[in-house]
Amino acid sequence: MEAQVSAASFSPRSWSPSPGASDIVRGIHAMLHPRNIVLVGATDKPGNYAERIWNNLVKYGFEGGLYPVNAKRETIWGVTCYKDFASLPEKPDHVLVLVPARFAVQVIRDAAAAGARSATIVTSGFSELQDEESQRLAAELQAAIRETGLAVTGPNCLGNLSAGENLFTNIDDRIVTMEQGAVAIAGQSGAIVMAIRQALEDRGVGVGYMVTTGNEAGLETPDLMRYFAEDPSIKVIVVYLEGVRNTKSFRDACKAARAASKPVIALKLGASEGGRAAAMAHTGALAGSIETFDAIATREGVIRVSGLDELIETTECFAHAAMPKGDRLAAVTLSGGKRGMLIDAFYAEGLNFAPLSPHVSGELAKMLGPGSIVGNPLDAGFAAVVDPSVYMKSIKLMIDDPDIDVVIIDSELPKAPHELRERNLRIVNEMASGASKPVIYVSAMSIGFTEFTKGLRKSLPHLTVMQGMDRAVTAIKSLLDYARLRKEVPDILSSSKASARAVLEKTLKSATGAALDEVASKKLLKAYGIPISKEAIAQTAAEAVKIAKQIGFPVVAKVVSAEILHKSDIGGVVLNLNSTAEVKKAFTDITARVNKLKGKPRLDGILIAQQVKADLELVVGASLDAEMGPVVLFGTGGIDIELMKDVALAGAPLDAAEAKLVIGRTKAGIKMRGYRGRPKLDEASAVKALVGLSNLIADAGDRIASIDINPFLINTKTGVAVDALIVLNNAAAKRAAGH
Repeated sequence: MEAQVSAASFSPRSWSPSPGASDIVRGIHAMLHPRNIVLVGATDKPGNYAERIWNNLVKYGFEGGLYPVNAKRETIWGVTCYKDFASLPEKPDHVLVLVPARFAVQVIRDAAAAGARSATIVTSGFSELQDEESQRLAAELQAAIRETGLAVTGPNCLGNLSAGENLFTNIDDRIVTMEQGAVAIAGQSGAIVMAIRQALEDRGVGVGYMVTTGNEAGLETPDLMRYFAEDPSIKVIVVYLEGVRNTKSFRDACKAARAASKPVIALKLGASEGGRAAAMAHTGALAGSIETFDAIATREGVIRVSGLDELIETTECFAHAAMPKGDRLAAVTLSGGKRGMLIDAFYAEGLNFAPLSPHVSGELAKMLGPGSIVGNPLDAGFAAVVDPSVYMKSIKLMIDDPDIDVVIIDSELPKAPHELRERNLRIVNEMASGASKPVIYVSAMSIGFTEFTKGLRKSLPHLTVMQGMDRAVTAIKSLLDYARLRKEVPDILSSSKASARAVLEKTLKSATGAALDEVASKKLLKAYGIPISKEAIAQTAAEAVKIAKQIGFPVVAKVVSAEILHKSDIGGVVLNLNSTAEVKKAFTDITARVNKLKGKPRLDGILIAQQVKADLELVVGASLDAEMGPVVLFGTGGIDIELMKDVALAGAPLDAAEAKLVIGRTKAGIKMRGYRGRPKLDEASAVKALVGLSNLIADAGDRIASIDINPFLINTKTGVAVDALIVLNNAAAKRAAGH
């Protein structure tokens, strides 16, 4: 059978990117909506990737031209096989590269020269391998893609799906439902992306696009996100991220999706190797890669899920639920036990059920007799079991109540035909179609879908159907959080003064060690408007006494050495010095302790500082994440900082409004605002410190690994930084961190 179809008989989809769209968006459109597909390296060896992809293209009826290329064959799979691009009956458009890695670069160059617009490189053997030859090929491939301007996915990927075009350039031999669904998936791992698509299909959720990006020598996952944000057929964007290579590109893609009101649901791998230097400071240890990703991506409207099951439930929720106007929840159940489970599950996520309005409560009380609990959640009980119309009226009252934003129904879809349940589901689906609120069916457990259930589910487009109460609650919380986000998130630029940036440049230029000592650190912090305590450095005990008298008792004595990162650990801090004798003794004791240390660290003096009476100890920090860039941290400080882990993070830089939001996400922030009748603390000083620190880490680019202000002491009148550590991102710091 001849599978070739001329371009003249091919009808492209009605939507196309606007004339002002980026080259990347136009290139992706060409890849997912090509005029023809050329398989270079076609071979009919049983079970190979080329044959699998060909069979899928034929089976699902791709309407454009299909052309196999192999110089050694005249026919293959029962059709004409072409020796090169020049012998094709029309100009190549999308090229599938299936030749060995050593030939792939030339294929890309030849394809571009012949007029192709896009390519997918299924071939592996590039940067995923560690040998010198593979790395060389990877560099040559990237150069070829850059020079030709082709839109390229791969190498080392498993192909793509474009349901509206019946295009499936993928090796998967499982049955695919070719319908233009509202979900788009992209990610580096072909196996995981394919598993997500299959799981969504099994749940009756249509997938319009699936793109496996592999090593991402050309197109990266954020590029696909930008395209999906523009395509009006897509409602939900699902991504699998092994890493974020270009923070700006990722954030821009997230902003585009947010502006289009399209949630991005992300499954993200966790630990980053790149931030080890920052772990010498408390901030580096607390601001892990996944926490940093959350801090930055959440602001841009990304919903990060912790696993595949949670991803499926969250996607189901966003694909079918109307966007709620508020967080007033209501639920209907037929069991007191289920009612209790609902209350516990939602409470654990910080969500509560709203009191029912007098009207709804009154109407329910008229219908329901003994054995029912007229409340929220509603236990309709025996009356609803005996008379299903009572159950349906209860649901309608909830849906019609303007004081309820989300209606949750404790039930699951039947696994086999059931006339009454099917009829009731269709009635509720009709109610939901006219409601401006989500109506969500939640099964307490994951009961699975049968072929009957899948078909039934497709007939209920206005209902959200979720499996497993815990995952359902997490997804509903994500829905509520997303609904509260601003549609457009403004960029914040550094507000630092030129004089502060000059101090930064001078300090970094003169630095030689792994970290700045406390004196140099505080000088830099002060330049950035961060309040610091009164202090001076002493080289002798007599000088220490003189400084203490000038500052006024009580004072603190601290070791000054860029080679001693955590002063308290070696007895390098003495508090509550109230006399000249105590100051002399502290100076002598600290000096003696340092002289006994292994490695003989250099002692630059003893810092004598004002001892501030604190109502609360805070930590204010910043670090440079290997993936997400500069991030700031705020929370409860002191010696138990890692034990408490009461911290919040945000991308840098910040303005005062964003800084207040970060502070408000911590228990420390609650205490500062007057917890349980206690006086309010000087929040303005903490905001000033957080903004200044965010400007500093942003201005430094990639030259500072982390900044640790711990503690930042605060009371009702003031707040000051009394200790600081700035770890540099240089060779010395990397050696100290074990690189």
